[in-house]
Amino acid sequence: MARKNQLLVPEARQGVDQLKARVANTQKPVDAKFEIAKEVGIPLKEGDNGHLTSRQAGKIGGNLGGNMVREMVKMAEEQLKK
Repeated sequence: MARKNQLLVPEARQGVDQLKARVANTQKPVDAKFEIAKEVGIPLKEGDNGHLTSRQAGKIGGNLGGNMVREMVKMAEEQLKK
C-alpha cells in the first residue's frame, strides 16, 4: 500500500516536486522514481510493483530522498552565505 507523505506546508508542494525532478534529472517529478530505479538497476514499472522486495523499494525512495536532502542543505548553505 502506497503511503503519501504530507508536507507541513502544503503550499510548498510545487517547489518540492520541482526539486525532485531536478535531483533526478527528469522533466516531470512523477518520472523521478523511474529514473532513480533505472540508475540503481531495479525493474520498476508503472502500475503494480508487488514483485519488488522492501529492500529494492527502499533503495529507490532512499536514494531519491537522500539526494533531495543533500540538495536542500546545499541550497540553505548558499542562502546563509548571502
